[in-house]
Amino acid sequence: MKIFLTMLTGILSMPFSFAQLKTTQICPTFFVDVLEGTVNERLFTYAGIAEIEKIFPCFTSTTEETNGSTCGGVFYKDKDIYFYTERDYIEVGEHFKGKLSLPLMGASRNSLFNQLGNPKIKDVSWDAYQTKYGILILYYNKAGKINKLQFSNRNAESIKLCE
Repeated sequence: MKIFLTMLTGILSMPFSFAQLKTTQICPTFFVDVLEGTVNERLFTYAGIAEIEKIFPCFTSTTEETNGSTCGGVFYKDKDIYFYTERDYIEVGEHFKGKLSLPLMGASRNSLFNQLGNPKIKDVSWDAYQTKYGILILYYNKAGKINKLQFSNRNAESIKLCE
């Protein structure tokens, strides 16, 4: 009887013995240098999907690039950073989980002159700054605090943003 129960237990547990262990992808900390236009000193705004996924394998989604009509890229929604590879810009949201070279998130609109100078273009809810690599666009909430930034190697006349 003991042999029968042992064999029965072994047969019933056999399907569970083939389970595979899966590892969780671990990403390095995101470090955005807004003055140099880089992420972790290795990724520029014109980096490709494969390059980004290799350095940061924990992406939440990707969208393939087409002929410029879509917003292809690599997206890290849980980290609030988005690489729009098809349009060559990077977006950082207010819930960004990483480090910025300048503490811009939450900064007052009136406190940026010492770090960034005068904006090239001003609007009610955003400012665009000319940089050595292209353009830096800062968005403001109703209280006049930065809640999103975008940067690109393109200039103000040629950048095409996604909605």
